[in-house]
Amino acid sequence: MSRYISKKDRLAVKQRSNYCCEYCKTPETFSFIGYEIDHIISKKHGGSNELSNLAYACAICNYSKGTDIGTILLPSNQIIRFFHPRTDQWQEHFELSGYSISAKSDIGAATIKIFQFNTFRRVEERELLILAGLFPVQ
Repeated sequence: MSRYISKKDRLAVKQRSNYCCEYCKTPETFSFIGYEIDHIISKKHGGSNELSNLAYACAICNYSKGTDIGTILLPSNQIIRFFHPRTDQWQEHFELSGYSISAKSDIGAATIKIFQFNTFRRVEERELLILAGLFPVQ
């Protein structure tokens, strides 16, 4: 499988996301680091370069996720998959609680845990964006 993603497909992924991270919803406009094309199901796990397997991700979400597709939530020790931007609805798994993102499901909890949605700096950044009316989920 090729690692190459065409310029046309990259642009389609960016436009589809409205230039926001499809995981944490932070807009790219206010980031010092460019956003990345993420393989939702990594190539290592059989994922493809098809648009249905590509998401726009901020560097923090993409780096934190890596090639993982899920995690273990304690105390159940069950493996829970991550949020899938093509098949899941964000509002079914997450909600804003003040300036933090809270889980509404195990999928949301697994994603928040590994993608580090609520570190101090990310919550602080989200607060500023929300107060300025620039955060897309409210």
